Amino acid sequence: MSDRIGGLRRAGRRLRPRSIRARVTVGASAAVAVALAFGVVLTIILVHRTLVTELRDDAAQAARLVADEIVHERYPGAIPTAGLVLRLQVVERGTGEVLAASSALQGRPAMAREDDDSPDFQVETTACGTAIGTAPGECVLVVGYEIDDTAYGDVLVLAATRPPAVLDTLLPEVAFVGLGLGLLACTAAIIWFGVGRALRPVREITEEIHRITRSGVSGRLPVPCTQDEIAELARTANAGLDRLEEAVTRQRRFVSDASHELRNPITGMHTKLEVELSDPEPDTRSRELLLSSLLADTERLEHIVADLLELARLDTTTARERERVDLSSLVSTEFGSGGRRARHALRVHTSGPVWVRGNRLQLVRVLTNLIANAERHAHSRVDVIVEREGDAAVVEVHDDGAGIPEEERERVFERFARLAESKERDPGGSGLGLPISREIAKAHSGTLVAGHSDLLGGAMFTLRIPDAPRTAE
Repeated sequence: MSDRIGGLRRAGRRLRPRSIRARVTVGASAAVAVALAFGVVLTIILVHRTLVTELRDDAAQAARLVADEIVHERYPGAIPTAGLVLRLQVVERGTGEVLAASSALQGRPAMAREDDDSPDFQVETTACGTAIGTAPGECVLVVGYEIDDTAYGDVLVLAATRPPAVLDTLLPEVAFVGLGLGLLACTAAIIWFGVGRALRPVREITEEIHRITRSGVSGRLPVPCTQDEIAELARTANAGLDRLEEAVTRQRRFVSDASHELRNPITGMHTKLEVELSDPEPDTRSRELLLSSLLADTERLEHIVADLLELARLDTTTARERERVDLSSLVSTEFGSGGRRARHALRVHTSGPVWVRGNRLQLVRVLTNLIANAERHAHSRVDVIVEREGDAAVVEVHDDGAGIPEEERERVFERFARLAESKERDPGGSGLGLPISREIAKAHSGTLVAGHSDLLGGAMFTLRIPDAPRTAE
C-alpha cells in the first residue's frame, strides 16, 4: 500500500509543472476555471428562470385578455390564440367543466384545476400529454386566473404556452460551456505570454550569470527599466558582484604581494646557505654569522606569517566578543609611564574616561601598531591624545618625524606598502601593521586615517570609534 502511495506521489511530482511560468499559468487558469464554472452554472439558471418568467407573463397576459372579453358576453366559437400562447380555456369553478376553449382544446378536459394556495394565480403548473392536445412527452406551462361575474358565471381562465424547444435540449448548456472554455483558453494564453514577458529579465539575468561564471566576475547583470522586484534583485546582485570583484582583486593583489614578501627572505636564506655550503673550509665565525642572519630572517618570516593570519581572521570572521573598554585607562596602562620600554619620549594626554565597546585585545593591537610606527619615524618624541568628540572616541598618535606626503597618506594602509623612509628605518618590517589596524577599526565601525601633526610637525594617525553609553561602573 505504501509503495502504491509513493508511486502516486512520484507521478504527481513528475506531472507538476517545473517552471514558474507554467506553474503560474496553471494556477491562475485553475482559479479562473473555477470562477467560470460558477459563472456558467449561475448564468444557465438565470437564463432558464428568465425565459420561464417571460413565458408565464405572456400566458398570464393572454388569460387576462380573455377574462376581459367574457365579462359581458360569451365567445361565439373557439377562443382565438396569438403568439406563444397556444391554448386557452374557460373552466367553470367548482365543477371543472370546460365552458369555452381554443380550437386545439375543443372537446378536451380542463388543463388544470384551481389552486387555493396560490395568492396571485389560481393556477400555475405544467401539463403534459395528449389529453391537452400535445404530442406524447410534450409539456406546456399553464397559468389560470379566477374571474367572478362573467357571462359564464364564476370561472377560471386558463392559458397555456409551450417553452421554447431550446430549453428542452442541452444547447444552452453546451453554448455556455463552450464560451467558458474559450474564455479560459484566452485567459491562459494571456497569462502565459504575460508571465513570459514579466520573466524575460530573469532569463536574461540567468544567461548573464552563466556567462559571468564562465568568464569571471567582471560582467554585470542587466537591470530592467521596470523598477520592480526583479530590477531591485538585479541591482542588489550587481552590488554584490562589485564587492566580489573588489574582494577578488584585493585577494589576488594580496597573494601576489605576500608571495613577493615571503620569497625575498626565503631566497636570501637559500643564497646564504648555498654560499656557506660552497665554502670548503668554513670557520666557526662564519657559521655564527650565518646562524644569526638566518635567525633574523626566520623572525621576519614569523612576523609576516603572524600578520597574514591576523588579516585572514579579520577578513573572514565575524566580530569577536565585545566589552566596554576605557581607552584612556587602556592607553595609560599599556603605554604610559612604566608601562613599556619606549624608544623615544612618549607622552599620554587624557581627559577622563573614554568608553567604547570593542575587543580589548584588538584595540591593544591597533594602539601598539600605531605607537610602534610613530616611534620608528620619530626623532625624539611621540604624543598620544585620547578624548571624546561628540559621540565618538578619538585617539591621536603624533610624532615629530618627517611626516607622510599627502599623496602617500592613503597608500600606507595598503597591504605590504612601505615608503622609502620606512624601508630605511625598519628594513625587517612587513608592511602589514597599518592595514591590520585599519581593518580592526572597520570591524569596530570606526575609521583610521593619516594626516599632518600640527602639534609635533610630523605624522598624525587618528583612530575614531563610536563611544559606548555612559553607565556607572
